[in-house]
Amino acid sequence: MPSTTTLPTAESLQGKPVPSVTFKARLEDQWRDLRSDELFKGKTVVVFSLPGAFTPTCSSTHLPRYNELAPVMRQNGVDDILCISVNDAFVMNQWAAGQGASNITVVPDGNGDFTEGMGMLVDKRDLGFGRRSWRYSMLVNDGVIDKIFIEPDKEGDPFEVSDADTMLRHINPNAKIPEPVVMFSRPGCPHCARAKAALRENGIVFTDISEDQKITTSVLRGISGELTWPQVFVGGKRIGGADETVAWVAERER
Repeated sequence: MPSTTTLPTAESLQGKPVPSVTFKARLEDQWRDLRSDELFKGKTVVVFSLPGAFTPTCSSTHLPRYNELAPVMRQNGVDDILCISVNDAFVMNQWAAGQGASNITVVPDGNGDFTEGMGMLVDKRDLGFGRRSWRYSMLVNDGVIDKIFIEPDKEGDPFEVSDADTMLRHINPNAKIPEPVVMFSRPGCPHCARAKAALRENGIVFTDISEDQKITTSVLRGISGELTWPQVFVGGKRIGGADETVAWVAERER
């Protein structure tokens, strides 16, 4: 629970500008100052904020689902999806890389300036976290908060309303959510590389489960009934290898 901090209400924040701060980011191994105007001015932006990189709910659900639905949000008028956390730039960059979150812009609010300006800086010293962000998400148009979803003020780390599906339903209740795509691949496999390229070039988010994650040929055969790499599944249904995946992508794009 946010100890002595009283969380703001959605009504008190909607219609107000986001805090004007400077974020200390690391881009291409160089320090870079990112101002709020650069991130928000003239854009429609989805923001989700969470307690910390590498933490369980943030890593297993919050970030991955936004990364998965980011292309759909962009198809519905969103210019960028930002993940803001009170972590330094090195931690945020490493987390995003490990998550394969290429559709998300991670923003390090290391000093908590933006989070404090939002009224969302809470005391988590009982967990050894110091001061961190309460979990929330918002839709920002040209620097002004259009809609915000704030997790309820109760014990623990509630995750009920700031999820990607709730945000997408707000943006467009009729948006078509794609089936999850999973690929079983092998490092150095040219057919795997071809299938990945076909998916990426068409903006299809997929989960890559590779041989170096202990997915052996025997495991692959047990799952798919096949011995060749890659094997691609969509919504639990096997599509097949590289040729079948390229054909599936082409048919989907018609």
